[in-house]
This record gives sequence, C-alpha cells and structure tokens, in this order.
Amino acid sequence: MNHRFQGGKVLVKIGVIFLLFIYLSGCASQKERRFEKQMNKALSIGDFEDHFTGLMIYEPTKGDTLIELNSDKYFTPASNTKIFTLYTSLKILPDSVPTLKYAVQQDTLYFQGTGDPSALHPYFQDSSSVHFIKKFNTSRQVTGKFRLERFGMGWAWEDYDSSFSPEISSLPLHGNVITIFKDTSLSVIPEYFRDSVQLITNGRNRAEDRNTFYFDPQRKDTLQVPFKNSVGLTKTLLESAVGKTISLTDSFPLADKKVLYSIATDSLYKYMMQDSDNFIAEQLLVMASSVLTDTLSGTVTRDYMLDTYLAGLTHKPRWVDGSGLSRYNLFTPASMIYVLKALYKEIPGKRLFTFFPAGGISGTLEDWYAGDPEPYVFAKSGTLGNTYCLSGYLVTSSGKTLLFSFMNNHFMEPTASVKTKIEHILETIRDSY
Repeated sequence: MNHRFQGGKVLVKIGVIFLLFIYLSGCASQKERRFEKQMNKALSIGDFEDHFTGLMIYEPTKGDTLIELNSDKYFTPASNTKIFTLYTSLKILPDSVPTLKYAVQQDTLYFQGTGDPSALHPYFQDSSSVHFIKKFNTSRQVTGKFRLERFGMGWAWEDYDSSFSPEISSLPLHGNVITIFKDTSLSVIPEYFRDSVQLITNGRNRAEDRNTFYFDPQRKDTLQVPFKNSVGLTKTLLESAVGKTISLTDSFPLADKKVLYSIATDSLYKYMMQDSDNFIAEQLLVMASSVLTDTLSGTVTRDYMLDTYLAGLTHKPRWVDGSGLSRYNLFTPASMIYVLKALYKEIPGKRLFTFFPAGGISGTLEDWYAGDPEPYVFAKSGTLGNTYCLSGYLVTSSGKTLLFSFMNNHFMEPTASVKTKIEHILETIRDSY
C-alpha cells in the first residue's frame, strides 16, 4: 500500500499501516523534518491493520495537505454526518428559527409546521408557536405538502423506543418524546400520556405499534422514549398546549403567508453538535427545506446542497440523513475536510469552535482529547457499532490551526482502544507541528 505524506513532501510506504517515511526532498525545514519524524513514530506505533482507516490533515493557511491515508475512500461516517448538516443549516437557515408558516383570513389563523424541533422541547422549552396560536379564537393547521418518513433510510428498526431515535415530523412537539421520571410520585411529560405508562419491568421502553410505555418502578433516572406520531396526535398535543380546539385543513387560503420566528438557530446547532442529537439534526434539514420550498423533505435540502454549495466536492457522498444514524451514508475524509475548510473560511473562529465539542471539556469529547490545560481539539465524533470517526480542528502548540478527519470502520476491538490510539496521534501532531 502506498500513501502520501504531502506537507513535508514525503511518500509513505506502509507495510502494516505506517512503517516508514521516505523523503522526497532534502529541502524541508528543520521543523518539518521534526514533524515528519514524530509522526513516523506515532503512526507506526498505532496498530490499525485489522480495520479500514482513513486520515487527512490539512493546513488551511498554506493550503497544504500534510497527511493523506485513504482520504479518497468512502467510509460510514456515523455522526460526522452532522458536520454536513451544520454547514447546510448555516447556509440556508436564518439567525432565528422559522417555527411556523402562517396566514390570517377573517380572524382565522392558518398555520403549518416547518419542522422546528424546539417547540416544547425538553431542553429548549420554546413556546413561541403556542403563545402565538393562543392569540386566535379560530385556528386551522395546514397538513399538506409533506414528504416525510418517520425514520431515515437505513435506520435500525429496533431503535424505535430508543431516546436517540425520535420520529421525524412536520410539527414536532416535546422533542417527539415522552419524558418519565419518579420522585415522590410519577411525572409524565406530556401529561396526555400518563394513562399510557405501565409501571412494569419490560425489555422494551414502548410497544412497537402503539403508544404504550413501560417504566421500571425501581428506576432512579429519567427515561425519554419516542412516541409513535401522527397528524391526529400532533393536533391533540397542540390543543392541550394552547387550550383551544384546532381544526385541520389541506391548504392555505388565498392570503399572504408569513413566517413566525422563535429562538436563535445557533442554540440548535450547538445542541446538535455538542450532544450529537439526532432528532435536532434531522429536523434542521426539514426546516431548511421549508425555507427553500413549500415541501418539507430532508431529501430536497440534501439535493440542493449537493447541487450548489457542495458542487465542488471531488467525491460526491451518499448522503441519506442528517444525523448519521444510517449506515447507508458514505463519505470520504477528503469530503469532510472540504466542509471543515468551508466552515473555517466562512465562520469566525470563536463562533465556529463553540459549535464543536471541546476535548476534555464538553459534549461527546468531555472525557477524551484533553488539553494541558487548554483544549486543543474541537471536533465531532461519530460512533456506531465497529465504527469511530473524528473530524474537526486541532490547535497545535505553535498556535497553528489544522483541519483533520480520522475515520475508522470495521474494527473488532473496543472503541475506547481506537480512541486511545487516535488521542496519541493527535497529541503528537499538536506537539510537533
């Protein structure tokens, strides 16, 4: 196998994975030679021979690719997909969340969901749409022009009752999950589902085909379970929130449509990236489609991005969802670097880094890649069974910012073992460049 080490003008010939660096030129600076030597040592120590590994490290100031290994090969990205979703949202969505499209005719409110995930969400608790609908004595929910499946293509069917896999919908409420916890008494949010909760021990959190939930009476922590959604259920939950009857209609009247805005979109981006929230990721693509067209569909958004802002990608991805839950997604490390580079160029660094988990500090990287004392890694991880990917930004000891994408598929060892090897390599890059 032959792999290029471009930044120091080196050709890497690998017997296991990284065995020997061969210099193509003797004119590299002392710093570059030292970096090459340290990387040679770090990469040859890491044993990646039993699975598929891709790595690309890019220096944006010089426009140099420092390291390439299988950077043009396709990998299952897991939640690294959310980097594409973040870029898409920043390009399409406004600074505030478009929560409803609406029109008013003869004192009657006609409204349609945009896919906004924040309405009555357990974390955001936004009630902008509820307060707005309350102002009208007569309200009608418009239900047409949706092309939404409740799950993304290729999602695991057995995850229907897992908190990380709520259903996708046009007008989400409560994060499309029921929240159950027990203190002195049982609490169920939304209250509508109280009689649907059975206090028993069960191997599942919900019946597959109906909204019957199971809660172990000895459980001490909070349980969140996706509910099985429908237009009728959304109407019922919304009526409960606004305290008024809402009717359904297929279309808007002949009146000017407007948009109601709610919280700052940056708050959604941070939550999606920091907590790797799949629900927020999917709904962001749905919301983006509501800005682009009158049809709600994540596919519309993805196709638009690939035809416009991502048209320059050398390796067109197979991109089927916003979260990375699907194993049908296929991206290359080079494609990840392409988007990371666009983000780095277009978004001020201070704001950009707040979206990504900081190593040793926040989100999914809280327990990994810690700095001494400041964080040096700002990146999105992606984890599925036998899959671990990490892509983002690395700040070196000399103050340089590097872009990296490290993708690993099909390994059999514990994920923690792969993370440990990656951590050693990233620390070497930090201290050597």
